[in-house]
Amino acid sequence: MGNSALKAHLETAQKTGVFQLTGKGLTEFPEDLQKLTSNLRTIDLSNNKIELLPPLVGKFSFLKSLVLNNNKLTTLPEELCKLKKLETLHLNGNHLRQLPAAFGQLAALKTLSLSGNQLRTVPAQLCALRHLDVVDLSRNQIQNVPDTVGELQAIELNLNQNQISQISVQISHCPRLKVLRLEENCLELSMLPQSILSDSQISLLAVEGNLFEIKKLRELEGYDKYMERFTATKKKFA
Repeated sequence: MGNSALKAHLETAQKTGVFQLTGKGLTEFPEDLQKLTSNLRTIDLSNNKIELLPPLVGKFSFLKSLVLNNNKLTTLPEELCKLKKLETLHLNGNHLRQLPAAFGQLAALKTLSLSGNQLRTVPAQLCALRHLDVVDLSRNQIQNVPDTVGELQAIELNLNQNQISQISVQISHCPRLKVLRLEENCLELSMLPQSILSDSQISLLAVEGNLFEIKKLRELEGYDKYMERFTATKKKFA
């Protein structure tokens, strides 16, 4: 891509606060963007070949949305965690195995998408994010859901298409969790905590494609309580 094309994108971004450059075969984060650290609210560099986010990403102090789907990222810099106004972070289809230690400092984060990466567990850092609404961890390599999940503030947690065979009973204690997606995992019915049904806020539990028949779920103690929540929620949106 020529310099003139990049220059035109930068000029537009300066006016609009949005820098979008997708599917252009970029192999690195455009350094010229640092001229706009105080302008940009949105950066979308999806469908490129970016392998590394430079530390300068932490300078975009007004950034609200960062989208880097389908790149080649293997790690994220700690500096990313300085983005105190960041509300939306989409990193689907990369090669991430873990999140930076300070990830919990992204205090404004509401939506986090990490579908199609190489995570092996639900990152504990997510529990520090008090405004998190939606977390998508589908299509990773997660095998179990640890006790720390009980601190998660999210309303929706998507764990579809992982390798989950164990879930901590603490998931029932998530204070705001309404939607839990566990489709196409390796769960035996005996490994699904019954308290999800009888004693949680969850009103939509999606568990198709595991190692049990759905009709067996209906026989579990607490299923009637779950159905009450499910029906009440349905009525609310009807």
